[in-house]
Amino acid sequence: MKIPQEIRNLIESGCPAHLVTLNQDGSPQVTLVWIGVDGDELVAAHLPRNQKVRNIERDPRVAISLEADTKSSMGLTEYAVLYGEAHIQKGGAPELLQKLAEIYIGPGVKFPPMDNPPTGYVTHIRVDRIEGVGPWTGRPV
Repeated sequence: MKIPQEIRNLIESGCPAHLVTLNQDGSPQVTLVWIGVDGDELVAAHLPRNQKVRNIERDPRVAISLEADTKSSMGLTEYAVLYGEAHIQKGGAPELLQKLAEIYIGPGVKFPPMDNPPTGYVTHIRVDRIEGVGPWTGRPV
């Protein structure tokens, strides 16, 4: 699915993004992540092979919740939930984190704030469906 420009703008604003993966027992695992767009995929970076990385390696189904700082015509906070499938790429995390830090922390910041960070992992998410409240849904509410 092509990611709508309104969603791209929301992501590029540095809005909060919650990544939902599935634990081995089927329960949800939710974490706040920095998110970016690479072509028609969403990307996030992780230095350690943490729970979300292990979950995606086992089960690629994910959801990303994005909160906008705008209101709908009915006064509701606009948000988007993007559903899709993810895959993990080994390496590239420090470079992506540095790029995203410019958005989430500010220009000129060094992130990760360490010398020789681990190469980490990059999550690539192919979006299959978009829900929520906002111009990206094509519905008035």
